Amino acid sequence: MIPLTLAEIAGAVGGRLHGADGTERVSGTVEFDSRNLGAGGLFVAVPGERVDGHDFARRAVEAGAVGVLAAREVDAPAVIVPPVGDAHRRSVALTGDKDGSGAAVLAGLAALARHVVDRLPGLAVVGVTGSSGKTSTKDLIAQLLAPLGPTVAPPGSFNNELGHPWTVLRADESTRHLVLELSARGPGHIAALCATAPPRIGVVLNVGTAHLGEFGSQEAVAQTKGELVEALPAAEDGGVAVLNADDPLVAAMAARTSARVVLVGLDSGAQIRATDVVQDELARPRFTLVTPQGSAEVSLELHGAHHVGNALAAAAVALELGASVADVAAGLSGAQRMSARRMEVSTRSDGVTVLNDSFNANPESMRAALKTLATMARAGEPRRRAWAVLGVMGELGDASVAAHDEIGRLAVRLDISRLIVIGQDARPMHQGACLEGSWGEESVLVPDVDAAIALLRAELRPDDLVLVKASKSAALWRVADAITEATA
Repeated sequence: MIPLTLAEIAGAVGGRLHGADGTERVSGTVEFDSRNLGAGGLFVAVPGERVDGHDFARRAVEAGAVGVLAAREVDAPAVIVPPVGDAHRRSVALTGDKDGSGAAVLAGLAALARHVVDRLPGLAVVGVTGSSGKTSTKDLIAQLLAPLGPTVAPPGSFNNELGHPWTVLRADESTRHLVLELSARGPGHIAALCATAPPRIGVVLNVGTAHLGEFGSQEAVAQTKGELVEALPAAEDGGVAVLNADDPLVAAMAARTSARVVLVGLDSGAQIRATDVVQDELARPRFTLVTPQGSAEVSLELHGAHHVGNALAAAAVALELGASVADVAAGLSGAQRMSARRMEVSTRSDGVTVLNDSFNANPESMRAALKTLATMARAGEPRRRAWAVLGVMGELGDASVAAHDEIGRLAVRLDISRLIVIGQDARPMHQGACLEGSWGEESVLVPDVDAAIALLRAELRPDDLVLVKASKSAALWRVADAITEATA
């Protein structure tokens, strides 16, 4: 963060000083985990389900923090943020926030982030949203932009009311590019994140069924995702909307923005498109990148055809910010997976290959992962035996049963060898597979992670392929970790 005094921070957030004269200068990082603090930092006291950050204020100062951003007086120099109204409090999903103090602290953090962005006029802010692929695309963009100048991007999926401003506050006077991932649980959420750090370039990847239980319909999802393009400056002021030409709901967002629109995809009408797409034996795509500035060959190290669209979106952003086509192609070909448990492929000494895609899941990402598994299985000679170890996809509301049923049926249609479904919440996946293919032992429903691990350890054979995927709440990375670490 740029250096600021506590008095300047109080002014930025509309707060008041407590136990401080205001001259104390924050020159380090802003942290909500006191264990990560260093000298000169600012501690953000966020209440949680199990602990309240306010109780760690003194410890934070002892660890080197200059002061604390808090909702109430603490035993340390602090900036006390003002309370927020009930509407704002309800819009913030913060577990354990019984009195609204957490919402108030997050509002203060957002105001501080906006103050910093406004002090960095040379900063190019890029926002990325979509029902799936946000994190992978954000990581690709950051890797392409890094050679062009200092770039800040969040680790993993830091994309909500806490992670978003926390990432923004990593930027300082040297930062040229700020790449942000924007998520939403309902209308207005993306607009609020855009108000914290107004983007100049916005990327919308797709409109799927993630969080359908909260939104109610895909149209409502599209309306909310489109808040990003509505927040962009006009074309004459440098605004650029990068839209997926292959998704009709995304392409239609062109009518909702005054920014210049760049279409990306396989569609022949896209300005940035991929042709001649093929995949190798590990489902790593190769394609020709076609742009108005020329063409180049790209060979991704990432696994799955769905990454072609992510790569095209990243290419469009990099080209807008000064990269050449050759640089983009080389950067994409050398790009690595940056975030854990997202199609993380590892092979044991006995040839068993584990596809750990367990960080999260929705119907769109689940279909993409199964297709990647099937592609890898078909590439083997002889054909490799493929296991899909799948768990619940959360937050689907009334669509949950049908969505799980469809994934089970897809596993059969893709000729996946074995399906292990974990937990009663995912039971329709097992039922769909059995109804689609009259399967017997090919599909099995197990009660928990331990049962899945035991079954795999007993029945895995050398050279098998294993996909592990579910929503984060299922914590299926325990399966992936257990079988990856198993000795052959």
